[in-house]
Amino acid sequence: MSLHASLASLKDIGRVRVMPAPDIFDRRAVRNHKARAAHTFQKISPILNAATDILLERLDDITRPLSSALDLGGQGTIVPLLEKRGMTVVSCQETLPASQQAAHPTVCVNYEHLPFAQHSFDLVVANLSLHWINDLPGTFAQIRHILRPDGLFLASMPILPTLRPLKHALEMAELALCDGVSPRVSPLPTQQSCAQLLQRTGFALPVVDTEKLDLRYRSLTGLLQDLRAAGETNALTLRSKTTPPRMLFPAAAAELETDPDGTFAMPLHIAVLTAWTPSPDQPHPLKPGQFTHSLATALTDAPSPKNNV
Repeated sequence: MSLHASLASLKDIGRVRVMPAPDIFDRRAVRNHKARAAHTFQKISPILNAATDILLERLDDITRPLSSALDLGGQGTIVPLLEKRGMTVVSCQETLPASQQAAHPTVCVNYEHLPFAQHSFDLVVANLSLHWINDLPGTFAQIRHILRPDGLFLASMPILPTLRPLKHALEMAELALCDGVSPRVSPLPTQQSCAQLLQRTGFALPVVDTEKLDLRYRSLTGLLQDLRAAGETNALTLRSKTTPPRMLFPAAAAELETDPDGTFAMPLHIAVLTAWTPSPDQPHPLKPGQFTHSLATALTDAPSPKNNV
């Protein structure tokens, strides 16, 4: 091979593009499920209301005035509560039926492509609405872009081990009935991965803590009906497109651990994300070497505990 050919080959290698990772979620299926759930969402309103109360409690500790807010997928529970706090709110849903069902004026948008200008809001709230997004870092980066400096991002997301008992029961039942298993329960993040995501996308002062809603069901059918009513049924790209075996769900129900009263626990574990867009007047941690007192000095100067016996 000539030198010229070798250089040409190197140029070709430099032009090779890295293929994007395959999508985890079938976004068309997600939108179809959410559109269908627009007429049934009220069936799980107690769960949504409890999650809303947990999320908006974080605003009680905020002293910075917030005048304009963006609500992503609040299903009508977020808007009136923010308006009571004196904010002007823009509400969004991902499907037209959900937008039409909303009690407040609502914009239909794709959460992976937010159509808002830079520095449009003081607050962005997302209550259990971002866990079906493929490019979650991209959406977080867009949220940071549309927030004003020192703006607040407040979100809740279901995290592991939510639905882990259901996933295990379905896998055991399918293994007993078929030659293998197919993905039927959506993968969820962990508390640690949520914190890493906030840091990766450039948010300042990130805090991620967890809450748990203790839910119990009398039957697997009741759980599946709630998931369907919420638009949370299987939308994985690699999901099986065939009809499940007739005995799959009765066999899965038998795998669930029930209490003497016949009910089983299916708690909803929630990560509550609080983070700010960077601003020059925000507090910043001291750099190494900037401390005025060493830990060794503080421990040496600390008074000895008294013996009160």
